[in-house]
Amino acid sequence: MDSIRKLKKAFPDHTLLADMKTVDTGAMEVEMAAKAGADIVIILGSADDSTITDSIRSAHRYGVKLMADLISEGNPVTRAKELEKLGIDYINVHVGIDQQMVGMDPIEILKQIVREVRIPVAVAGGIDADTAAQAVIAGADIVIVGGNITRTDNVTDAARAIRKSVDSPPAAPAEKASLDEEIRKLLMDVSTPNISDAIHRKGAMRGIRSMVRGKKMVGTAVTVQTLEGDWAKTVEAIDVAKPGDVIVIYNGSRHVAPWGGLATLSCLNKGVAGVVVDGAVRDIDEIRELELPVFASTYVPNAGEPKGFGEINAEIVCGNQPVRPGDYIVGDDNGVVVIPKERAYEIARRAKEVEKTEKRLYDEIRRGGTLSEIMQLKKWEKR
Repeated sequence: MDSIRKLKKAFPDHTLLADMKTVDTGAMEVEMAAKAGADIVIILGSADDSTITDSIRSAHRYGVKLMADLISEGNPVTRAKELEKLGIDYINVHVGIDQQMVGMDPIEILKQIVREVRIPVAVAGGIDADTAAQAVIAGADIVIVGGNITRTDNVTDAARAIRKSVDSPPAAPAEKASLDEEIRKLLMDVSTPNISDAIHRKGAMRGIRSMVRGKKMVGTAVTVQTLEGDWAKTVEAIDVAKPGDVIVIYNGSRHVAPWGGLATLSCLNKGVAGVVVDGAVRDIDEIRELELPVFASTYVPNAGEPKGFGEINAEIVCGNQPVRPGDYIVGDDNGVVVIPKERAYEIARRAKEVEKTEKRLYDEIRRGGTLSEIMQLKKWEKR
């Protein structure tokens, strides 16, 4: 409530919304927010009707408006219509952070609800400059933006971009990318440390490092299981791979290479995104000149023979990590991580959130703070 008082004092002529997310004792919490200076109070749409109606009585008594937040509501369209009948002033179509990570889109829900209710509709949940414009086109009366302003390293520029998109949305929305395209774009924007944090420190290959510094790789796995130095299946995998794939090889030896310069050149011709070898590569000077992202345990001068033992597109273990065909593989100068294909979108989104937080921390450190102070380590240490 003190935050509300301070904001009301600083911005007396602005509408102040108190995001209480009340689910019980509605009348009391609406009273608290109203007396602190709020103009609109948010309660949860999933609250019991008794809480909703008592909140409405309190709102009428203290001269504030009520917004019902539909976060985690199982049937948002039906509930929105019920809330309108109960007397709610605003509906907030809100997709929570964890729901955003798995691909839930507030704009799609918004389109359904604006056709069913007559009261103003707000939208929230991962809104950025692009989706803010989409929300206005879809019929949103209010656009609520959080992390895409507060977690950037320049909040003023971020707020200005969103304000501009709300005020002047494009006549035609941009064509939506496919899920695979969106995953790849997100993963190209983040580092392997960001991904490791997002996946709870899992997925990182052991003992695999970049052979071509400064080159990043994102793609879906074509796997190869082979014996020491047998390079037949590794080369055949190039013919199997599609543009944008990553060839992931278990070789089992740091002393005999199943991969070299000629295979790397073949990958470039095919549009392969990169190569990972649990074992050695050779022709390192040629590989570096070609600049295809190649990751391996080490490099040696000698190769084996093309005997043809092994298998393509079987589940393998590479760098102590299980890899299945189609899993997403990301490599940079920090190393290589494996992302299970069924969680790729979620992990890519979570990694992007990690990156946003780190950018904010960098900005605060540049202003003179220390990492320990900014992260309040002493406050949050286990007692």
